[in-house]
Amino acid sequence: MKRPYRVIVAKPGLDGHDRGAKVIARALRDSGFEVVYTGLHQTPEQVVQAVVQEDADAVGLSLLSGAHLTLVPRVVKLLADEGRSDVLVVVGGIIPEADVPVLKEQGVAAVFTPGAPLDSIGSWLGQALDEREEALNA
Repeated sequence: MKRPYRVIVAKPGLDGHDRGAKVIARALRDSGFEVVYTGLHQTPEQVVQAVVQEDADAVGLSLLSGAHLTLVPRVVKLLADEGRSDVLVVVGGIIPEADVPVLKEQGVAAVFTPGAPLDSIGSWLGQALDEREEALNA
């Protein structure tokens, strides 16, 4: 990782289970990222506001409720509306395999489901942000 990137970890929607989000936040912090966890029951607007206020490089959306095809596109659109299409959007949680390509078509960089090794998530994110920064500075 070229620098400590700032990542927002968010739980959009009404899902009340945040253990996975907290585990990911801790793993990313241990890997050298600056992590801001927004807490439970965030609206897409609140998530994007946190991204803007914190000048985040990436946002990780943790979803277990099945609302990913509604909430994630809304976050992506609001980021674009705020001029922050450069923010890498990552999704984790209970996501059916058939929905992964749909999310990627909507602008999600990666989807991590249960069982993904924590160190591989941090490694992937660091590399993806390094590549994004190189492309922006080219």
